Order: sequence, then structure tokens, then C-alpha cells
Amino acid sequence: MNTTSNSNLTPKAKALRKNMTKEEKHLWYDFLKNLPVTVNRQKVTGKYIVDFYIASSRIVIELDGSQHYQEEGIVKDMERYSFLNELGIKVLRYSNLDI
Repeated sequence: MNTTSNSNLTPKAKALRKNMTKEEKHLWYDFLKNLPVTVNRQKVTGKYIVDFYIASSRIVIELDGSQHYQEEGIVKDMERYSFLNELGIKVLRYSNLDI
């Protein structure tokens, strides 16, 4: 079983790619899009959709809006982090304010 694929989330990931936040757009168009490595936007990974994924380096870049600093968001982020960490994926988190 492939633990990183989830076809049920594919339509949502496509919608998120079409409706990126202004911070995601800035990071994507001004920095990540032209890197000499493949960067995937809104990549389905298990039961999660990560903001940006660089497969060659096994790195996820997550941008955190205000919901990530509330108690429920913190718990969900820890679960996501644990899942990705078990797959050997490093998670880099940045506040929207940093972007």
C-alpha cells in the first residue's frame, strides 16, 4: 500500500493550487518556481496536503496562517509533522508574516 497517495484529496489539492494565498503566491512565483529542482505545490501526502514539496531533498515547506497558532491547529500540525517525519521528510515551517 502506498501511504503517500490519496486520490480522495486530489480534487481539493487542485483547488488549493488554483486558489493559493497571497503568501503562497509570493513564495511560489518569486522564489520556488524557478529553482533548478522540481517543487510541487499542494502535494497530497497520505491524509495531508502539504503546501510545497521538494521530492529530491525530501523537504516540505509549510506556510502558517493564524489558524496554525490556535490550540487545534497546533495539535493538527504536530500530527502532520509526526506522519511526515516517519516518512523521512523534513518539514520547514514559516509564518505567513515571514513571507
